[in-house]
Amino acid sequence: MLALRVQKKSVSLKNIDKPDRTDEALVRVLLSGICNTDLEIARGYAGFKGTIGHEFVGVVEESTDGALVGSRVVGEINAGCGKCDLCRAGDSRHCARRTVLGIHGRDGAHAEFLQLPVENLLPVPKNIPDEHAVFTEPLAAACGILERVSISKTDRVAVIGDGKLGLLCAQVLALTGASLLLIGKHSSKLRIAERRGIETATPKQTAKRKRQFDVVVEASGSASGFGLALDLLRPKGQLVLKSTFHGKTELDAARIVVDEISIVGSRCGRFTPALDLLKKSAIDVDSLISEEYPLSNGVHAMRRAAARGVLKVVLRP
Repeated sequence: MLALRVQKKSVSLKNIDKPDRTDEALVRVLLSGICNTDLEIARGYAGFKGTIGHEFVGVVEESTDGALVGSRVVGEINAGCGKCDLCRAGDSRHCARRTVLGIHGRDGAHAEFLQLPVENLLPVPKNIPDEHAVFTEPLAAACGILERVSISKTDRVAVIGDGKLGLLCAQVLALTGASLLLIGKHSSKLRIAERRGIETATPKQTAKRKRQFDVVVEASGSASGFGLALDLLRPKGQLVLKSTFHGKTELDAARIVVDEISIVGSRCGRFTPALDLLKKSAIDVDSLISEEYPLSNGVHAMRRAAARGVLKVVLRP
């Protein structure tokens, strides 16, 4: 089968063997999405080698659960050991022996086929088209913020970053009824949020709003977003970190101590809340798709996904 592979910070298309584990479901990929994590992995993040990609919708071709065969599915990306306390409690996201689709120890979704444990797969409701279902994983990541922090209608919330993840985070958090501000540098992207009734601003326009926010979500994919977030947070505010990138962030520990800022990491979220939002058409994902390419043009698609102003690039095997 054809697969988009990373090795030694180089991305290339390869013909490799179709996965053939008998204890996992075989999924034929219908559509996969390139995200910033894919781009960072290509730069060396996580030290991963193999087939990249973790956002997908596909059809189950083979499974030990015969009822799943032929079903259109999305898949939780963390595959746990199934034996530790976390896995037995039903949450493999932090299993010490987990593999992660296209990120750690497991070939990913930018391929014609992939494999995942049956318990990782969720059927896609019929009214959700493939082009929306492919956003389940990043939308789940946005929903995951609400697993980590409590946000009420009286809170003042800012999201830093107008990329794909930032726009999804802003739309999800807007549903809480909280006062929300999306901060970004691209007018065309900010307009997507504005059409949803979300207030927007550029970083320069926030100069008069320092120390005003209860919660700030950093989703810019850049180390500079950390400093801006600290500027915006009130004393005892909460900083939620969503960005993953290859590199280090300088930490002004004194500001965090003096203002008693709580720093919260937020990675993967549950898929069910994301599918519920997509089923209700509560989130605009159509505006986030910039371009589509066949998998055979995957290397070019990666370059396009890294280009300035481009949002989601999707691949169709």
